[in-house]
This record gives sequence, structure tokens and C-alpha cells, in this order.
Amino acid sequence: MTKGDMLLLFKYDRWANNRVLQAAGTLTVEQFTRDLGGSFRSVRDALVHIVGGEWGWLTYWKEPNHGPAFLAELRDRHDGRFRPDAFPNIEAVRLKWTEVEKEQTEFLNLLTDEALKRMFPVRKTQLCLAHLMQHLANHSTYHRGQVALMIRQLGAEPVATDFHVFLAEDGRSQP
Repeated sequence: MTKGDMLLLFKYDRWANNRVLQAAGTLTVEQFTRDLGGSFRSVRDALVHIVGGEWGWLTYWKEPNHGPAFLAELRDRHDGRFRPDAFPNIEAVRLKWTEVEKEQTEFLNLLTDEALKRMFPVRKTQLCLAHLMQHLANHSTYHRGQVALMIRQLGAEPVATDFHVFLAEDGRSQP
């Protein structure tokens, strides 16, 4: 994958995230925080998980040293910043998302094709940045699907976040 591929992938990710936030914005606060009994209790909890994942991976990629102390500190920072109850409404989630997207954009602007080959320790192996970036986009897509289901369960209308819808709206008919 190239920097251009990643720019497109993350442009799509931001577009899809913003569409889901828009759909979630039609919910009442009670609906937004209602426990629906899923792997994430509420729409809010799922959205906070997505933005927390985007922040966590970005922070990991920007760090030169991935030792145990950094990983423990990263977990603590994540857990402190992304407690669902710290986000009482969609506006609070949007505000955090705006911060994370700004950092992502800065990271992407400095990204090079060579940097995409950088290897990172993940569990008991090494994975390149390009694959980790693909993972993050897939992670967010998976959980946006869960949010769409929850929105439907609440009687509201989810939005399409398919990649081909993004491409059509973006006017991309060719690579």
C-alpha cells in the first residue's frame, strides 16, 4: 500500500465516522445511552470504543519505543480518556472525535511510503504500519456496523457507510 492508498482509506474512515455521528445525533440522550445488551451497551459506548481505538493506535504509531512501560501508560491513558460515562451526549463524542481526526490528519500528512513499511511489535509478532492502518480502518468499520444495528433497534434510521457509497460521493470512478 502507498501513502495515497492510506490517504484514501482514512478519508473514507473519517467520512463514515462522521456519517455515523450524524445518524447518532438524531437520537435522544436517553436513546444514545440506553443499554441494549450488546457487546457495547449503548450507541455511545460503541462510538467511544471506536474513537478510543483510533486514538490508541495513532498514539502507538507515533511512539518510537514500544516497551512495557509505554504500553502500560498507553492503556492507563486510554482508560482515563475514553470512559463512556465521560461522554454524556453526542456533542461530547464529536468534540473528542474532532481532536483525534486532527491528529490523524497531521500524522497522515507526514506519512511516507517508506514509513508504511516500518515494523511494530504486536502481541508476539511484528506487523508493518500499512497493515496496522488497514486493521484500524477495518476495526472502525466493524463497530460502525454494530452502531447501525443499535440505531435501527432504537427505531431510528442508520446511514450507509459502504466504501462504494463514499467513492461515488467523492467522485472517484478510477484509482
